[in-house]
Amino acid sequence: MGIFNVLFGKKTDFKELVKRGALIIDVRTPGEYATGHVKGSKNIPLDQLDKHIDALKKDGKPVIACCRSGARSGAAVSRMKAAGIEAYNGGPWDSLDAQLG
Repeated sequence: MGIFNVLFGKKTDFKELVKRGALIIDVRTPGEYATGHVKGSKNIPLDQLDKHIDALKKDGKPVIACCRSGARSGAAVSRMKAAGIEAYNGGPWDSLDAQLG
């Protein structure tokens, strides 16, 4: 394992996760989502995430969360991981969109 992986962790391959069937959840408000989002993503605002946790867990697919800056998606990932969901922080939606390009 390289020193950068030790210090910063291995970079997540979001394209590979999507190939595996990962769901992309955008946790911004509906108004923010309407201004642009990752194609195929689902809008579940952070303040409504808890209502969807059971369905996401039952689905059994990995989840990639995104938002405007990565802060709300980080909070969403913490909640999902605590519920036993395989979840990843995709960070800013436009950055994730470019990576999936």
